[in-house]
Amino acid sequence: MNSDLHIGAQKLIAQQRVEGITREEEFRLAAHLAECESCAAFAREMEQALSAFRGVTAEVPRGLVNRTQLRVRLRAEELRERAPGRTLLWAIAAVSWALGVATAPWVWRGFEWVGRQTGLPKPVWELGVVLWWAVPALIAAGAVIFERRGRAQELE
Repeated sequence: MNSDLHIGAQKLIAQQRVEGITREEEFRLAAHLAECESCAAFAREMEQALSAFRGVTAEVPRGLVNRTQLRVRLRAEELRERAPGRTLLWAIAAVSWALGVATAPWVWRGFEWVGRQTGLPKPVWELGVVLWWAVPALIAAGAVIFERRGRAQELE
């Protein structure tokens, strides 16, 4: 028999236990195992080794599970802090500020024109200019606070 055929069969035997194989690969492997005694013996040995491994019990020190869960939670929190979403939020904020600064003269003139056309007092339309930039910033800050509060409750 071809050595590559046996190596391929052994890889499929291992893959079948770990990842799973396709139906076609299962049929091909079953046909090969029916013909090849050495690969069939390998499959039996693999099954025996896995059965023996499943039967092994291990005692763990007290508190190990709790410490491990705590470390996993801390690591998950650390990964969330570095998540792409946070970077995206900062990038959007930077672009927003840049556009806000670049368009400030036009926004000022637009509010001034609307104020004159409608007869609004100057402090009213100036307040409109301030709110034009403040409201989105307040909404973003509220979203960040809401997200952090949710994480804090999740950790508790």
